[in-house]
Amino acid sequence: MTHAPVITIDGTSGTGKGTLSYALAIRLGWGWLDSGAIYRCIAWAALEHQIPLDDPEALVAMIKRCCLMVGSRLEAGQLKSYAMCDGLELGDLIRTESCAKAASTFSAFPEVRAAVLGMQRDARREPGLVTDGRDMGTVVFPDAELKFFMTASVEERAERRYKQLQEQGERVSLRAVLDDIEARDSRDEQRDVSPLVAASDAIFLDTAGKSIPEVFAEAWRHVQQAFPNALGSE
Repeated sequence: MTHAPVITIDGTSGTGKGTLSYALAIRLGWGWLDSGAIYRCIAWAALEHQIPLDDPEALVAMIKRCCLMVGSRLEAGQLKSYAMCDGLELGDLIRTESCAKAASTFSAFPEVRAAVLGMQRDARREPGLVTDGRDMGTVVFPDAELKFFMTASVEERAERRYKQLQEQGERVSLRAVLDDIEARDSRDEQRDVSPLVAASDAIFLDTAGKSIPEVFAEAWRHVQQAFPNALGSE
């Protein structure tokens, strides 16, 4: 395994992990991995091929059979995340609430998480990687040089997710979104394999009531301390 530096950002859904990880990757000129996109990609494929979401053996067989690719690339000078299944660019197809719920359901299976682990670690390349998820700093990259754990109240996270879904054209109620987030938190925190917990050396970032620039500025101070010679640290 390469020893390229890694910054991990873990936390519950709706805390802004994706936004912060992308912003840091852009500023540093590093690679970017949205680990949740891997599970959403699997969810899309499982729903498309009618694979039972409660059958880990069938899901793992599908993962091995399908060509799933998730990562980031430069397009016209901009860092873009991509998710592909058998050559098909999925784009916003994996950003639906149905994919999110499906991914949350089967991501608790140890067999599925084991099948995904190699895909996640393969994203670690020079000059470095910024990645977000639930167990990036505890399981996937326990040797990461810098780890964040993001938090916010469930009410604020539900409001953010509700607005996001409305913008995507999905018709949902705020109550339903809040109930789903609470259920997802419970599944993530109570699963036997790779539960959602903060790494012992993680830095906590509470995003409640803070703007994106404020959260970034707080995180960037820690990045500068951890990587004083990194590109963009001036």
